[in-house]
Amino acid sequence: MFLKNCWYVAAWDHELIDGKLLARTLLEERVLLYRGESGKVVALNDRCCHRGAPLHLGRREGDCIRCMYHGLKYDATGKCVQIPGQDVVPAKLGVRSYPVVARDHLVWIWMGEADKANPDDIIDFPYLRDPDWKGIPAYLHYDANYLLIVDNLADFSHLAFVHTHTLGGSEEYAYISKPLAIERLERGFRVERWHMNAAPPPFHRKVIQDKDAPVDRRNIGHMHIPGIFFLESLFSPAGTGAEKGNLEGAKQYRNCQFMTPETRSTTHFFWNYLNNFEADDSNISRSLLNSLIEGFMEDKHIIEAQQKILDEDPDFKLLAVVADAPLVHFRATLARLIAKEQAMQISAAASKPAAAVFSPELAMK
Repeated sequence: MFLKNCWYVAAWDHELIDGKLLARTLLEERVLLYRGESGKVVALNDRCCHRGAPLHLGRREGDCIRCMYHGLKYDATGKCVQIPGQDVVPAKLGVRSYPVVARDHLVWIWMGEADKANPDDIIDFPYLRDPDWKGIPAYLHYDANYLLIVDNLADFSHLAFVHTHTLGGSEEYAYISKPLAIERLERGFRVERWHMNAAPPPFHRKVIQDKDAPVDRRNIGHMHIPGIFFLESLFSPAGTGAEKGNLEGAKQYRNCQFMTPETRSTTHFFWNYLNNFEADDSNISRSLLNSLIEGFMEDKHIIEAQQKILDEDPDFKLLAVVADAPLVHFRATLARLIAKEQAMQISAAASKPAAAVFSPELAMK
């Protein structure tokens, strides 16, 4: 169902301030996230190995977490280091820890085999750390499978119908604009789309001075495995040659969106919509945040309704149109990676000896 050996976004870093213990289900596993006293971000399985109590109801002690049911204490690696009233802590007692990296205000987690986690594989989005680009990080929860959100983002034509009065601007966008380039990548795709001599969409009109002047509009979308979407948007005064590289007077945005499965039918959705022209006027970022929330709630409404329809008839087959070429490529690529990963896991499991039956007596040794 999920690709495990890859990096997912688990949280924004501001979600872990002030010693917060953040409980979050990721790929159908309960995870506890927190920042230790040293500043290190820790990710542990959110279940005490003793009696299964949730660790997010526990107490942080330095970089450690103490279960507040029977007092077992775990360090940042998940190893149990203290049991009240018991001098010897059995080596086998502990909880799973997950590789985690805090970078550019994002907290990344590796849900697969820990020895395969390489921080260099985390996809880079430099605008999040560039002071010239301003934006406000945000989060939404979807009651829908994450791939339905990937599908939604993969096809810009939905802007015309779902977001006519918010992010799209008019239905004309779907009929007149066409993909200039579709590039199938090893782990995703790139799509470029232009809309020439058009009225600026409402979200852009709100943050510019000349609100009625027509624009030439370009969107370049990059989708990456497992569900990471980057969007470069450009609005240039109509007829000034932006398509030939003249960007004088253009306004630009950089949008990052991260879809992390919670379960097979629910999703964590993180995003930031950045601009490079607001200078010290943070109200532009606030306006863009409000516009994006309004637009994404339109997506959320239809995607969650779509999920309910699909749940009612699991045998229903989705059919493709020409505009679906990028998402078809993405789904096929992801399916191959998941199948390869699962085949390797089955092979590895078959070569291991059978696990021993748990015994309280053995656990004390």
